[in-house]
Amino acid sequence: MADNPDNKPVETAVDIEIGDKNEESVEEVEVEEGGGTNQTGSGDFARQQVGESAFASVQNLNSGDITPQVMSNPQVLAALQDRLDGLVGKGSGYIDSLPKVVKRRIKALKNLQVKYTKTEAKFYEEVHELECKYASLYQTLYEKRKEVVTGAIEPTDSDCEWASSEDEEEDEEKELLADDLKKKVTIEEKKEEDGKEEERPNGIPEFWLTIFKNVDTLSQMVQEHDEPILIHLEDIQVKFSEPGQTMGFTLEYHFSPNDYFTNKVLTKHYTMRSEPDETDPFSFEGPEIVSCTGCTIDWKKGKNVTVKVIKKKQKHKGRGTTRTVTKTVQNDSFFNFFNPPQVPDEGEMDEDTELVLASDFEIGHFFRERIIPKAVLYFTGEAIEDEDEYEEEGEEEVILNRKSRDAEGEEGDEEDENDPDYDPSKERPQECKQQ
Repeated sequence: MADNPDNKPVETAVDIEIGDKNEESVEEVEVEEGGGTNQTGSGDFARQQVGESAFASVQNLNSGDITPQVMSNPQVLAALQDRLDGLVGKGSGYIDSLPKVVKRRIKALKNLQVKYTKTEAKFYEEVHELECKYASLYQTLYEKRKEVVTGAIEPTDSDCEWASSEDEEEDEEKELLADDLKKKVTIEEKKEEDGKEEERPNGIPEFWLTIFKNVDTLSQMVQEHDEPILIHLEDIQVKFSEPGQTMGFTLEYHFSPNDYFTNKVLTKHYTMRSEPDETDPFSFEGPEIVSCTGCTIDWKKGKNVTVKVIKKKQKHKGRGTTRTVTKTVQNDSFFNFFNPPQVPDEGEMDEDTELVLASDFEIGHFFRERIIPKAVLYFTGEAIEDEDEYEEEGEEEVILNRKSRDAEGEEGDEEDENDPDYDPSKERPQECKQQ
């Protein structure tokens, strides 16, 4: 480099040439500062210079023409990134640039799309009618399930035939037992075994409560004071609206007589809509729940778990006397599920109400589509294991991505250490913040 007695900074420039990939395509003019140290330009000044000159040349190159030297230059990459960041969220402008005759044809396609959406809505209406038809066939199976759960009937031997892995292991163990070992069983031991009566509970105890505990979404709703009530839950059924009625379904929770309320059945009705929104027809993705209605629970005196009484002491400002005031407030309980917020006929909902209803609609769908049809699999945990397998795959992917990022970070550290201009003393230590 030529001498620079005045130690004046020389502007950094990057010239990019299109040519043979083997040729040097980036020429960098170093900055000479006071003290005789040669350094590349840094800061906003260098970024501006490279951004103006380098990007103007690079944007005309095809990806195959950009040489490794260009891609390895941090200043060029920084300039490219700045420009690309500025393009995020911006349309290409292609549609706006089309001739009017083409735009006219696009409108025709949109009208066809609206007709498709309306036809799709009719399709879902017929699906709902088919669902109602098969609901009666399912109901026969659900009724028999209820009878087994409650102990109303005892299943036959043929009903109970099921080749589980545990049964197969037991059969193998039985085959391995020698006859001489069986003969060693004394008469007294036989009498003891005959004298012991196996515990024979009625039906399947706590069937639905166990399901609620097994499913995370439902277990978060169930409080400790709800469990003695849910022990009495005998069945959950779904009833679909009849053809010609507003599309929807009703969840029915059947309870045996208990000390908490007099209702035999608690209901939750969900109203659905299967038609495109006139103001936004392209948002239609099938039937959706639009509102829900609970029921009145006839609680026995002092047994309402959805409310609690709190006592507060109040002090009179003038006289200094105190008094105790009792106040009834809402208590966390699964049975708040039967008292959902109402959807306003007009106006917008507040954010909290909207979140509560969105969660309520998801739970309603979950009962209808998963819990009721596959109750025994949620009781045994098999359905939950299947769901967890998919979640674990997602978690594994996250872990792999994290490892990949950590590896990239280690490589970046190594590159810093190999950099001749890298000075670890200039690294700012991380601040320690005290709370």
